[in-house]
Amino acid sequence: MSSEPERIKCLIIGSGPAGYTAAIYAARADLKPVILTGLQPGGQLTITTEVENYPGYAKGTMGPEMMEDFKAQAERFGTDIRFAYVTAVDFSSGPPYKITVDETKIIMADAVIVATGASAKWLGIESEQRLNGFGVSACATCDGYFFRGQEVAVVGAGDTAAEEATYLSKLCKKVYMIIRRDEMRASKAMVHRVENTPNIERIFNSETVEILGEKTVNGARLKNLKTGEESKIDVTGFFIAIGHKPNTEIFAGKLDMDANGYLKVIPGSTRTNVEGVFAAGDVADHIYRQAITAAGTGCMAAIDAERYLAAKGVH
Repeated sequence: MSSEPERIKCLIIGSGPAGYTAAIYAARADLKPVILTGLQPGGQLTITTEVENYPGYAKGTMGPEMMEDFKAQAERFGTDIRFAYVTAVDFSSGPPYKITVDETKIIMADAVIVATGASAKWLGIESEQRLNGFGVSACATCDGYFFRGQEVAVVGAGDTAAEEATYLSKLCKKVYMIIRRDEMRASKAMVHRVENTPNIERIFNSETVEILGEKTVNGARLKNLKTGEESKIDVTGFFIAIGHKPNTEIFAGKLDMDANGYLKVIPGSTRTNVEGVFAAGDVADHIYRQAITAAGTGCMAAIDAERYLAAKGVH
C-alpha cells in the first residue's frame, strides 16, 4: 500500500455516459472531479457500433467515437481521468470515504459518484463475441432499427425477451424467440402479447449452438434439448435478452441493493443510503438502460454531490 492517502473532493467510479456527464457538471462546479475509468473505459458503448438515437448526432455516430467526445468534453473542464480500477470501498466511517485503487493506492473522497454500469449477460459462445456489433446485440431498443424488414432472433424467455421481441416485431418481418424450456418465464401479460403477435415464432426446448456468419450474422444453428436434433434459422440479427448484471460486487454489504444487485436510490434523486455517495446510470437502472438516461442521472448525481458538499462546507 502507498503510505500517503490522496484526498479528493469528488470521486467518480466509472466512465460511461453517466460517469462522464457527472464529471462535466462536477468540473464546471469546481468540484475538481477524478474519474477512475475501470477496466472498460467508455463503458458498454465502446462495444456498440452505430448509435442513432442520441440527441445531437443528426447523422448518427459510432459508440467508441461518442465516448471519446464525452471524454474530451470532461477533460476540457479539467476532469482528472485515470485508467484505474477500484478494488475495495469503505463507507463505514467518514466522509471522507476510503477507496482502494488497483489494490495499492488509497483515496479519501468527500463525495463519491458510483457509475459502474451494468453488463449484459451473454451465452458464452465464440461466435457471439466475434459478431458482437455485427448483427449480434444485447439491446433491441438500441439496434432494432437497423434490421427493419429483416428476420431476427431473440434469445430469452423472460419479460425482457418478450419486450424485445414485441418491439422488434413492429420493425422486422419475422422474429424467432429461442427458449430453453417448454414454456416462457415472462409474466402472463407479456406471454399473451407475444402469443398475439403473428410474426413472432417461439422455438421451445432449444439452445443456440452457433451464430452463423463471417463478417455479419446470416443465420443461427440451434439444438433441440429434448431430441438432440439440430436445425438452422435464417436471420440477419441476433438479440441476446437473458438479462443484465449490475457491476456492484464491490459494493455488496456497503450500499443498499435490490434483489438483482442494482443500487437503490432515494426516488427523485441519486442519493444512496450512505450520505455523500450517489449512484448514476445503469448501475441503478434496470428499466431503461439507455445512454441518454444514464447521462441524465449523471447530471443529477453531480448536482446532488455539489449541493451535498456545499451543505457540508467542503470547498
